[in-house]
Amino acid sequence: MDLQLQGKHVLITGGSKGIGLACARGFLQEGARVSLVSRQITHLQKAQQVLQDEFPESQVFIFAADLTQAQLALHALNAAEGALGAVDILVNSAGAAKRTPVDELTPQAWADAMQAKYFTYINIIDPTIKRMAQRRSGAVVNIVGNGGKVASPIHLAGGSANAALMLASVGLANAYGPQGVRVNAINPGLTLTDRLQEGFAADARMRGVSTQEVLNQTIAKLPLGRIATPEEIANATVFLASSKASYITGICMSMDGALNPIVV
Repeated sequence: MDLQLQGKHVLITGGSKGIGLACARGFLQEGARVSLVSRQITHLQKAQQVLQDEFPESQVFIFAADLTQAQLALHALNAAEGALGAVDILVNSAGAAKRTPVDELTPQAWADAMQAKYFTYINIIDPTIKRMAQRRSGAVVNIVGNGGKVASPIHLAGGSANAALMLASVGLANAYGPQGVRVNAINPGLTLTDRLQEGFAADARMRGVSTQEVLNQTIAKLPLGRIATPEEIANATVFLASSKASYITGICMSMDGALNPIVV
């Protein structure tokens, strides 16, 4: 299937590893040009080298920025567009709220979660979507954890930030649809990334068991019998960003392997 992404400029936040890096691979396979934004320049440089080794003819631009700062997010957008032209597609996968057992939460932890997850997205979405609206074309895909739909005692602060992002995503889809911009969210469940061990460790502390026991018990509950890979989340992201999904907007799509059989 030709997703008609050849030559499109895709800006991916959190693109140096995990789901973001998998998304970069997916878009490069379709012939897109990719800009990666993340906090650490060393991680970005490593990702850029890996991608250019895999896709020698590709265009991969990198820019290090702390997206909790609105001005730095704007600098990142300006730099990306200066290097590769107007951004056609924005994929947000940056920022992650620390998983914290409920009895360890403080008001500051709640505030930190909003900064880490919610504002890292909003600060880059705001200027990008306004430029897309001026061009009357664009797509935004937000990678938002399933904790925004299913409350977890080890992820209440982060889940609240995710829920806020889900509302923002569908609201922006409604607001900017008339100007040709689509906005969707994907809600991954457990995915094989570096953050997975952090979540298991927090769960293990709360329950007084080993991390391995948490892993074994978790897999046993999954209807598909395994944890998702970043590539599987990336495949859905690439499709939603493409013209093949031209009438899909304003959705928050669960990808938890039917662990939580809910209708939304």
